[in-house]
Amino acid sequence: MKNRLAVSKRIVVLAIAFIISAGQMAALAADNKDKGKPLKEKENPLMIGKRNINKGSINFYSLEKEMNIGRELAADIDRQAKFITDPLIAEYINRVGQNIALNSDAKLPFTIKVIESPDVNAFALPGGFLYVNSGLILAADSEAEIAGVMAHEIAHVTARHGVEQASKGRLFQWLSIPLIFVGGPVGMIAQNAIGILVPLTFLKFSRGAEEEADRLGLQYMWASGYDPTEMLNFFEKLKAKEKDDPGTLAKVFSTHPTTKKRMEKARALLVRFPERDEYMISTSEFNRVQSRLLELTNQRVIENGGSGGPTLKRKPTLERRDRDSDDGPKNPPELKRKPTSGN
Repeated sequence: MKNRLAVSKRIVVLAIAFIISAGQMAALAADNKDKGKPLKEKENPLMIGKRNINKGSINFYSLEKEMNIGRELAADIDRQAKFITDPLIAEYINRVGQNIALNSDAKLPFTIKVIESPDVNAFALPGGFLYVNSGLILAADSEAEIAGVMAHEIAHVTARHGVEQASKGRLFQWLSIPLIFVGGPVGMIAQNAIGILVPLTFLKFSRGAEEEADRLGLQYMWASGYDPTEMLNFFEKLKAKEKDDPGTLAKVFSTHPTTKKRMEKARALLVRFPERDEYMISTSEFNRVQSRLLELTNQRVIENGGSGGPTLKRKPTLERRDRDSDDGPKNPPELKRKPTSGN
């Protein structure tokens, strides 16, 4: 009887090992298959700045008009939002974002500010106005993770998604004008149909825009020297956190829904990127900025009468034990090197 149980256990273990191995082989085969596909112009980071990514899109707004719209919207936000003006934090975030914008297809300047908000989010307005929440900086574990979210937002601006969606809305309004003159049951049915088609089309457009922002954002990270996988890893990490603590979903997911299909497409693109010997993951400056922001956040909690309650403090990890102080020596950037055959 014992021998039969031992044999059964062995069979189960072998079966599990076979399934895992088969899954790994399938994933490897898929990666190898994707690697063999040549990059299209819109997918190739080496073509950044040499292509027209807006070719063929519906857009009734000039670049100047778009910048004016963004300026008006930004003025409203500037009047209502509370900003982090500490030079160490503001200048650092601006420098990271400007580096990504410099390595993008953008044809306009960017204005980048840090909003004091616990929400893990960043958003961009038409015309190059980018806002990063302090909650995003605190939630990140590396500079590359922050750069990934900013690259995604810069991609939205570069692809002109805001005015494209507005243009599509105007087009549907024009197309629905003749229905005003159609009376009776037929007219009602047609108008109701238009009411259904408009939101569905916008939903589809929004998903397409998110996929394009993923595709471009990954390229902009690569061109800026960051590891592009950090963007996907950060989104997946936040998604996993939401499963552990439902109801705390970061705002970045309410406005940028991540789907399994989107992630698969992004990873399939990454394996086809030109090879690099190394990528930058983080810097000692990121550690100092995050420490400074934690200090300011804790100070605000105390000032608002929260001294008796918990303050924001992250659990130390091996990665952060040797975090530099403001006056301490600067460590070199943390790099991710390409594995060699000898390893």
